[in-house]
Amino acid sequence: MRFRSTPLAAVTALAVLAVSAAAVPTATASTPTATATAETTSTSTAPGDVVSSEPSAFHPLPGQPTGTRAWKIHYRSTTADGAPNIVSGTVIVPQDGRTGPRPLITYAVGTVGMGDSCAPSNNLPHGTAMEANLIQQLTLRGWAVVVTDYEGLGTPGVHTYTVGPSAGHAVLDAARAAQRLPGAGLSANGPVGIMGYSQGGQASSWAAELQGSYAPELQVKGTATGGVPADLLKVAEFNNGSYGSGLIFMAAAGQDAAFPELRLDSYLNPLGRALVAGMKENCVAIDAIAGSFKRISDLTTRDPLAQPDWQARLNGSRLGATAPAAPVYQYHALADELIPYGVGRRLRSDWCARGANVEFDTVWVGEHVSGVITHSLAAGNWLADRFAGRPTHPNC
Repeated sequence: MRFRSTPLAAVTALAVLAVSAAAVPTATASTPTATATAETTSTSTAPGDVVSSEPSAFHPLPGQPTGTRAWKIHYRSTTADGAPNIVSGTVIVPQDGRTGPRPLITYAVGTVGMGDSCAPSNNLPHGTAMEANLIQQLTLRGWAVVVTDYEGLGTPGVHTYTVGPSAGHAVLDAARAAQRLPGAGLSANGPVGIMGYSQGGQASSWAAELQGSYAPELQVKGTATGGVPADLLKVAEFNNGSYGSGLIFMAAAGQDAAFPELRLDSYLNPLGRALVAGMKENCVAIDAIAGSFKRISDLTTRDPLAQPDWQARLNGSRLGATAPAAPVYQYHALADELIPYGVGRRLRSDWCARGANVEFDTVWVGEHVSGVITHSLAAGNWLADRFAGRPTHPNC
């Protein structure tokens, strides 16, 4: 199903996202409602297996009905280093009487923060999740959606923010888990789309690169990905001292969570330790303000990003070395003030050089946040064409 874009729809989406981004989530990392009980428990160990599930809900705004059924799940996945872990997420299925295979979108959210209360599964039931209105655009098409919380967000440990392989595994295993969830009615052979922007752009792009080797059984028809931080070192250099500088310190904390041998704390001065400790407990609205307009040198005794071990780990999250097996729709705002446009273009060039099927779209008007909103319908329509088997239009 293809939707038409209207100015009113874009403005409404922008307003809802802005309000949601400013809100401080009130949910906790416990069950979504006082009456929720575990439906499913499993001791199986394969990536994508459902460990537990419980009834949840999906509301773009508090109390807004959506005609869907939802579950909070815990499922098995894999860390960046290949170790088994458990990740949480949310499965949302429209209750529209549809028969036959239903498309499934595995959706990767943009930056929400590092505190457990920021996890999408803790906010989707309450209408306080930042991208819920964009997710609703997908469920209105009759598609099921699974939203990963990523490693360490809503589960024990620190969120491995910006660690690409971990995020890619979580996105792919979320799709597996949704298809294996009893009661969801999703076929293991059903069509799958991958979607995400910003942090979700990194996660969805890593899922696209890993899918052929890590989850080849998934019937992925395409990936819609935007605002992709494909090269973390370049993104850090671009944001150092700007109002997006808090993202650098969040990313450093995320990398350190995945790779403790990096010893981030040994590089931080007292102000840096206090900032990073606060970031681990809060959501993006607070973290971004607290970390803005700071230079790395303001909060460190020496620059970790200048060290070979840090550079190696950050380059381990760099995208572009593997061509996605399925087609890609990639979009990036020319005036993106957080993720340089050139970083997005370089990813497109790297994928094209490796023979990928890529359709690249420049967002000519707007900046980082507005890019996900103004192009959400285009991204959804592109995926609808993939599900319908229509030809792609690569522009390498």
